[in-house]
Amino acid sequence: MARSFGLAAYRAFAGRGGAVPITPVADRPNGELVWCHAPEPGSLLAIQDLAARLCRSRSGLRVLITLPKDDIKTELPHSAHADVLIDFLPSDHPTSVAGFLDHWRPNACIWAWGRLRPNLIIASAQRRCPLFLIDADNEGFDGRRDRWLRDFTRDLIKNFSAIMARSEAGFQRLVRLGVARDSIEMTPALQAGGQALPCIESDLADLSAALVGRPVWFANQVLEEELGTVLTAHRQALRLSHRLLLVLMPADPSLVHAFAKRLEDQDFRVLRWGDAGYPDSSTQVMLTDDPAEIGLFYRLAPVSFLGSSLTNGPGGCDPFEAAALGSAILYGPKVRRFLPSYTRLATEGAARIVNDATALGTAVSRLIAPDQTAVMAHAGWDVISRGAALTDKVIDLVQDTLDLQEART
Repeated sequence: MARSFGLAAYRAFAGRGGAVPITPVADRPNGELVWCHAPEPGSLLAIQDLAARLCRSRSGLRVLITLPKDDIKTELPHSAHADVLIDFLPSDHPTSVAGFLDHWRPNACIWAWGRLRPNLIIASAQRRCPLFLIDADNEGFDGRRDRWLRDFTRDLIKNFSAIMARSEAGFQRLVRLGVARDSIEMTPALQAGGQALPCIESDLADLSAALVGRPVWFANQVLEEELGTVLTAHRQALRLSHRLLLVLMPADPSLVHAFAKRLEDQDFRVLRWGDAGYPDSSTQVMLTDDPAEIGLFYRLAPVSFLGSSLTNGPGGCDPFEAAALGSAILYGPKVRRFLPSYTRLATEGAARIVNDATALGTAVSRLIAPDQTAVMAHAGWDVISRGAALTDKVIDLVQDTLDLQEART
């Protein structure tokens, strides 16, 4: 394909000087590998959610997420999913690009808009790596370059076999650059959308039967420093609803014995989930320590307090997991890891912030009313549904592409 003068000039200029050596975070795993690039600093959570869903949708698939090195001030973010790797994007020097692609050999690339790297994109296309451009918006273009070298961006974007714009402004900007209208698909913005955590259906049925008619709230991932706040709030709420049950899960399972001792010292009537029997009418707190059962308790409890959020530390836990299972969300102010997610839910009325025991106890007392939780749960589901739309479309596109590659081998 003929290249524009601007693109040819860029490639020649980018080849000057020394290449920056690449130091991959890991060996390339065996099997299929999809590469996702997150150029926008705020898009990492959504990309991680997409990556996790890709891995769940296809057996043996691994995902590499790359980030611009200039945006990472310290070390790389941690990946919570065993099949998802996070690494820096290489420089756009041809030698660095070749080293990156030689090492990772991606089966497909999802570029989540912005900061296009011409040498990296062209080299990937030349190696027959399918490229998908998603989440395009009016922001993220190189304004000066697009103004004077329109053919540069147009010819670069032609390397993508699928182009998705998240806004009308982004769509029209691409059209003005010369991209054919029928080559661009309008989609919702890429957003994290929580997945329904699993549970054992027989446990849910039996526990629901044992608790029939009792109001329940769930305090998940509670730090030791937060326990006093949660217990004070529960005692406050018990004054208005004496049959209220608190399901309590420590942030660290090793804390369960210390939590049990604190509960005993404060004269709460406690049951350890997993011991013989189910909570009876006198049980005030059910203590649990298995993270694999979080999905069970989000289904059981119409109201959940998401811990690790009242004090400086981990920076909160994923609120979309609760919203996906219909639990109204209460949370503290220290949620930096998932701040965009909490903001979306709070804006839509699916989550409320609390700062102390009094606020938490008051919120629990109000929200155990079914009409209150139903409104919040519905709002949360709306947020989750919107976030899943583009993710589902991209997953289908990747599945079809990998199936076609597999059929050719």
